[in-house]
Amino acid sequence: MVRRSVLEGRLGVGAYKQRMPRPESALPGRETPMPLACNVHRVLGRPLRDAFSGLARVQFGMGCFWGAERLFWSMPGVHTTAVGYAGGYTSNPTYREVCSGETGHAEVVLVVYDASRVSLDALLATFWEGHDPTQGMRQGNDLGTNYRSAIFCDTQTQYEAAIASCDVYGQRLRDAGFGPVTTGIAHPAPPFYYAEDEHQQYLARHPDGYCGLGGTGVRCPVGASG
Repeated sequence: MVRRSVLEGRLGVGAYKQRMPRPESALPGRETPMPLACNVHRVLGRPLRDAFSGLARVQFGMGCFWGAERLFWSMPGVHTTAVGYAGGYTSNPTYREVCSGETGHAEVVLVVYDASRVSLDALLATFWEGHDPTQGMRQGNDLGTNYRSAIFCDTQTQYEAAIASCDVYGQRLRDAGFGPVTTGIAHPAPPFYYAEDEHQQYLARHPDGYCGLGGTGVRCPVGASG
């Protein structure tokens, strides 16, 4: 199931990268997954790519994935995080291909968490408060389909919680004078394609590096999903 965001009338003439490509016109990609020279999280010390038995997974897209990943690896109960691409048409894309606007993918963070130590509601609150989910195919000055807001759920329970939290937070945003939420929410989650090594835990290696995240200042209560 997919709750698609409504973006009509928000794009300027010629805003090529802010329009999803058609599947038949997307870049073809490749069969080989992106290699990870270092399959160890630079902060948490755990694998980036694994079976993650007994743990829960969810993917969040909230603009540039560098700053978004740092938000989640800092949360107690999060087992590991990785950045990558999801929600488009191109298999195993490169960063340059995703930024071209011709893959349809969003930049996302894979969050692997221990549900006995951190709730999905807490993760959702961090997601909603960490960016502006009303901006369509952009986040701040970062323009393009790859910067869109998205939640990709592994389970039906996650999906229902995400939808409920979106409804509650969306009302709070409207009360604060913001437009409608444009976040796309989907279950089952699409394939997650790992990004190149240089992007994994980027801000751990470059603490003063670019972080384009900017929230609305509207609080999202933990438990907003009901």
